[in-house]
Amino acid sequence: MAAELKRCFWVSLDKTYYVEYHDTEWGVPVHNDQRHFEMLILEGAQAGLSWETILRKREYYRRAFDAFDPAKVARFTPARVEKLLLNPRLVRNRLKINSAVKNARAFLAIQKEFGSFDAYVWRFVGNRTIDGKRKSRADVPAKTEVSDALSKDLQKRGFNFVGSTIVYSYMQAVGLVNDHTIDCFRHGS
Repeated sequence: MAAELKRCFWVSLDKTYYVEYHDTEWGVPVHNDQRHFEMLILEGAQAGLSWETILRKREYYRRAFDAFDPAKVARFTPARVEKLLLNPRLVRNRLKINSAVKNARAFLAIQKEFGSFDAYVWRFVGNRTIDGKRKSRADVPAKTEVSDALSKDLQKRGFNFVGSTIVYSYMQAVGLVNDHTIDCFRHGS
C-alpha cells in the first residue's frame, strides 16, 4: 500500500474538495485575469469566515457572478445586487457583494492601464513566485511587506475587502507566493 502524500497542515483530508483545491490549484501561478478576479472576489467574501465555507459555495458564486467576468460584474445594477442578496447559496453580505461590483470596475481600470491585471500584480513580486520555504504553521505569516504594498495600492485604486491579510491569502492562492510547507508534496512542483 502506498504511503499517503504529505500535505500542508491546513488541508482537511476528509473533504475531497479541500484536498483537490490544495493539490491542483493553491499556489499554482496564475496568469489569467478572470482567475485573478475570481480569487480576489472569493478571498474578499471569505473575510471573517472559513475558506471551507467559500469553497463549498464556489460554484454558486461562479453562476451568480457570471463566471467571474469582470466586465459583466462591473455592469451589475442595484437590482441585480438585491437579487444576489436573496440567494441563500452566497454569503449574503451587502458590503461584500457591493464591493465585488466596485472591485470589478477598479479591476477593469487596472487592465486598461497595464494591459492586464496579471501584468499589474506580478510586478509586486518581481515577476516570479516568492518561495516562503515554510517549515510549519508557525512560519506562515498572515501578511507581509509585499501584501501590505499590494493592499495599499489596490485600495488607492478603489478596491474594497483587500486588506493585507486578505491580499496575502490571495497571493498564496494564485501562486505569487509559494507557502506550501517544505514537507508538502506540492512545495517543489
